Amino acid sequence: MTARGISIGQLSRRTGVHIETIRYYERIDVMPRPPRSSSGQRRYDHGFVKRLNFIARARRLGFSLKDIRGLLCLVDNNNYTCKQVRQMTLDHADEARRKIADLRKLERSLRHMAARCHGDHVPDCPIIDALFDASPIHSGRTE
Repeated sequence: MTARGISIGQLSRRTGVHIETIRYYERIDVMPRPPRSSSGQRRYDHGFVKRLNFIARARRLGFSLKDIRGLLCLVDNNNYTCKQVRQMTLDHADEARRKIADLRKLERSLRHMAARCHGDHVPDCPIIDALFDASPIHSGRTE
């Protein structure tokens, strides 16, 4: 990296974040807007690389942009405790557990619909019928 920084393409390659995503993060103020060269090209220094890696890793872990913005605000203001960050992480883990439970219910519903279909070559299909049905979805499990 030179004293002038790297281009957005180089930043994208180093972090694995698509160029349009980087621009989006700048527009919504998750990433600060970088200085520009005399020709108007964005120039990114190591701090930008580090911040974008943080955002990308947090996104891969399922944190929302709102949560990431909150974490970065704490970091930017050097106003955080490990206790706060731990609680945010545990809250996010709880949300992940709820989503996993919902996905398991979804899987049961899909398998229940598929079990009603014998895969025949007739135009009547129980899966299509179930999708048109307005009644509550059966999870395949009795409560």
